[in-house]
Amino acid sequence: MLTDRTTLAKFLIEERRRHPHASGDLNGLILDVALACKAISNRVALGALGGVLGSVDSVNVQGEVQQKLDVIANDYFIRATEWSGHVAGMVSEELAEPYRLPAEYPRGKYLLVFDPLDGSSNIDVNVSVGSIFSILRAPETGADPTEQDFLQPGRQQVCAGYAIYGPSTMLMLSVGTGVHAFTLDPNLGEFVLTKESLQIPSATREFAINASNQRFWEPAVQRYVRECQAGRSGPRHKDFNMRWVASLVAETHRILNRGGVFLYPRDSREPVKAGRLRLLYEANPMAFLIEQAGGLASTGRQRVLDVVPHEVHQRISFVFGAREEVERIEEYHREANEVVSTLPLYGTRGLYRVSVG
Repeated sequence: MLTDRTTLAKFLIEERRRHPHASGDLNGLILDVALACKAISNRVALGALGGVLGSVDSVNVQGEVQQKLDVIANDYFIRATEWSGHVAGMVSEELAEPYRLPAEYPRGKYLLVFDPLDGSSNIDVNVSVGSIFSILRAPETGADPTEQDFLQPGRQQVCAGYAIYGPSTMLMLSVGTGVHAFTLDPNLGEFVLTKESLQIPSATREFAINASNQRFWEPAVQRYVRECQAGRSGPRHKDFNMRWVASLVAETHRILNRGGVFLYPRDSREPVKAGRLRLLYEANPMAFLIEQAGGLASTGRQRVLDVVPHEVHQRISFVFGAREEVERIEEYHREANEVVSTLPLYGTRGLYRVSVG
């Protein structure tokens, strides 16, 4: 019965009652985002029947070929949230510049940053994809934000979450009081609370990494993975399983529900870049959820939520999950972690050395 269930709206109302002076704008924005996720879920579920598979003749600001659903999902996020007066501006993975609201809409007190469709390379093969979002406070209510206004460290997020479009559609959410799971009831059209206060086990026997990049990894990551692969006969004295879905949402969802550790480390393919995942709308919201669930999230060198962004599409290395494993990986990075380049000018006897320790 509906009366026996806690819907997302009811959950948010109960959370708001703990803060009598809250205006309700945050709740309104979260419900707007949830509406966008419902619409995306419907289009994803149709697949080839809805004519949404395949790519379009364009690339996004990241230089990635846009899928049809990337464009559709981005539009759903904007149209569901721009009009309500809860948000002042947005940043999306699919837009080169922050999105400025139409002049006729009021500017609210929050900023929304999002990846409208994470893992879109999996769409055509019917593997789980998702949407990631983060909500920050706007420095000035009622005004158009500048790009600088979005460059807040992740610890200042007031809400973060993601939707996963799999066998069932789920919304994972934190407003700073733990991580809670809501499952979309297709009969009601409502997200219903199905798990509360998820906690990640501090230890694990499971890690996720793209092993095809092994030749580019830093020594710290090489060491960690080598020790895991050595299994019971190696220095860890236990066997590990390796996973890789190529979807940050799917990887995070598994870790929140089952435990594990995820690594998308810095590598030597482009030494000037600090990593591959985007800080504002991928790493920060996931780090917020992971830490709310008792895990750790790191660049390998520092806490992700303490990183001060310098541009809206900034990339970063990302390690998160079981506390004991992340602490071990950080320890390995603190030890000797020098990469010696094969390029003549950057070798150990060249003019320069590439040091990432």
